[in-house]
Amino acid sequence: MTPADESANRSASVLLRTTFDDDAVVSAVRDCRERLGGAPTLVYAFVSSDWKPHLKDFLEIVQVEGHALQIVGCSGYGLMGVGQEDENVSGMSLLFLRLPNTEIRRLEVDDSDLDDAESGQPWPTITGITPDEFGGWLALANPMRMRSDIWLRQWNSAYPGEAVFGGLCSGGPDPEEMFLFTESGLSKASLILIHLLGGMRLGGVVSQGCRPIGEPYTITEVDENVVVTIGQRRAYEMLEEAYESLEEEEQVGAQGNIFAGLAMNEYKDELRRGDFLVRNIVGGDPTAGVLALGAYPRVGQTLQFQLRDKDTADEDLLVQCAGAQTRYGEPFAALLFSCAGRGARMFEVPNHDAGIIEDVFGKIPLSGFFCNGEIGPVGGQNFIHGYTAAAAFFLNP
Repeated sequence: MTPADESANRSASVLLRTTFDDDAVVSAVRDCRERLGGAPTLVYAFVSSDWKPHLKDFLEIVQVEGHALQIVGCSGYGLMGVGQEDENVSGMSLLFLRLPNTEIRRLEVDDSDLDDAESGQPWPTITGITPDEFGGWLALANPMRMRSDIWLRQWNSAYPGEAVFGGLCSGGPDPEEMFLFTESGLSKASLILIHLLGGMRLGGVVSQGCRPIGEPYTITEVDENVVVTIGQRRAYEMLEEAYESLEEEEQVGAQGNIFAGLAMNEYKDELRRGDFLVRNIVGGDPTAGVLALGAYPRVGQTLQFQLRDKDTADEDLLVQCAGAQTRYGEPFAALLFSCAGRGARMFEVPNHDAGIIEDVFGKIPLSGFFCNGEIGPVGGQNFIHGYTAAAAFFLNP
């Protein structure tokens, strides 16, 4: 390699579908390192839950054959690679990153750290990172151990406007089938954050897959997560009105697929798709006329109901990725975090989300998994989403 190659950011990825097999893993890891052209700075690794008993052997292979000093990963119900998604399979997905000019700092946060922060200890004291050191952030979390609402509230306060992309690990129905790990083995942490500073940029997209229906109105009365009135009218009545605004054929598939969209900036002249934080309607009382949301809206916030279907979700991710290409140019690698509720069960075809990224950006190295929740920013704040695709793009400076 030339000196220019030595100083350049590089990446390689591999998706292997198999129960744990030493020889297959060794071959795949060696090939990944050879395509990378040297030792990786950081490896992201996602494995199926049935690999847990073999995790020590797997990590040893990645370290010895891949020359990897730093590994971060988790379990996944399904795995992703370049243009490919495999649901409910055995295997691994790896992304090798060579970032010669980037400082990488890893933070393993325990749930007790959040207790300390709740009692008044500021988040930067816990992490050792001050807000003037902003770079790119990636997160993997264990939903069985992480009080994500507390973490996100503290994070958004300590680092306003600083985006985090990532996902919550998944696996089987047993909580022990969901786990985080590093090169040292299983991690007891609730959350693993990677901070990337210098030598590259980190961009991304968050595709919630919805389109607004009905009209936007101002919330005029709430009781915690219960919306009482919207535009001085009963909230349930407004939901019925939005449903009735749909074409007859749309109404057939709309039941169970209508959500609440909370505008992140109600001062915009025109609210469009992507301007809303989409949240579940978790209950409704037609007699009282109220709606319970999976969020805590506020009086004065704009609400518009949202419809989610496969065609809207397809269009939304395509538009988001095309916009990212215009903003960022061509990434040299990507991580994809898609909800376990997407995939073939939503789109009725395989490889949807990974396929769109390949269609827009070409065959860039990509790794990812199907998540129990996706992490990404909407309106300058980070949230955990559902039925969403969140992608992080690694970009040259």
